[in-house]
Amino acid sequence: MDLSFTAITVEWRGPAPFVFAAVPDEEADAIAAIARSATYGWGCIPVSVRIGGTDFTTSLFPRDGGYLVPVKAAVQRAEQVGVGDRIEVALRLDVR
Repeated sequence: MDLSFTAITVEWRGPAPFVFAAVPDEEADAIAAIARSATYGWGCIPVSVRIGGTDFTTSLFPRDGGYLVPVKAAVQRAEQVGVGDRIEVALRLDVR
């Protein structure tokens, strides 16, 4: 499944150096419909992501009925992404 959307990045006050992009409701609903066949546990779903010219892999985190895309520190630096920035996100989920 391939999805694209625009999101505003948010900060997470945890131990990891991430900011997150919230998946919009419509796309989150599409992900939820196939989540059981894509998750590896705890609701996390492995994805391939493109932000700007940077491709990387990560896992979607379930949060408040939706999903968050972690934006790794290396991607933040490469794409000059910070908290509160509007970004274009392309996701690819592999359904088993």
